[in-house]
Amino acid sequence: MARINLLPWRAERRKQRQKDFVTMLGGALIAGVALVFAGSWYYDQQLQGQTNRNDFLKQRIEDVKKEITEIEGLEARKASLLQRKQVIEDLQADRSQNVRLFEELVRTIPDGVRLVTITQTGQELKLSGRSQSESRVSAYMRNLEASGLINNPRLSIIRAGDSTQTSGPARPAAPADRALPFGFEMTVTLRSTSDEAAAEDAAADGAPSNAPAAVPSNAPTAPAQAS
Repeated sequence: MARINLLPWRAERRKQRQKDFVTMLGGALIAGVALVFAGSWYYDQQLQGQTNRNDFLKQRIEDVKKEITEIEGLEARKASLLQRKQVIEDLQADRSQNVRLFEELVRTIPDGVRLVTITQTGQELKLSGRSQSESRVSAYMRNLEASGLINNPRLSIIRAGDSTQTSGPARPAAPADRALPFGFEMTVTLRSTSDEAAAEDAAADGAPSNAPAAVPSNAPTAPAQAS
C-alpha cells in the first residue's frame, strides 16, 4: 500500500534553512568581532612595545648626554691640569735657563769687556757695558752667537765715553772707565726650549758640533781696532 506524506515539508525545510542561515550569520558576526578585537589587541601590543622602546631610547639618550657632559668636564679638567703642568715645566725650564744664561754670559765675555747692566724683557736681553775696543765687542757678539743659548745679537750703541748718555755734553770718564773707554749697548734674543731641543736633535742626527756659528747678516759689527 502506498504511503503519502501530507506534512508541509517545504515549509519545514525553509525554516531549517533560515535557522541555519541565522546560525551561520551569528557565527560570522562573532568571528568578525573576535577578529577585530584580536587585531586591535595585537596593534595595541605593538604600539605599547614601540612606546616602551622609545622610552628606553630616550632614557639611554639622556644617560649618554650626562656621560658626554661628564666627559667634557673631565676634558676641561685635563686641559687645565696639562696647562698647569706646562706652566710648571716652563718655570723649571726658565729657572735652568737663567742659570745657563749667567754661565754663558760669564763664559763668553772676552778679556777687555765688562758688563754693567742686564735687562730682560720676555725673551729679549739688553746688555750694556764697557770695552777696551770695538773689536772686543765684535768678538763678544760672535761668542754669544756661538753659545747656543743666545742668538741674533744686535748692537745698538758703541762709542767712546758713556754709552747711556744720549744727549748733552759728555761727562768726564771715571777712573775705572779709563781702561775701558768704549761704552756699548746690545740686544740679544734667548733661544726657546723648543729651539734648543731642535738644535740638540739636529746635532744628534749628525750635524757637526764644532762648526763655527755664522754671524747673522743683520747683526752690525764694529770695525776692527787693535786693542
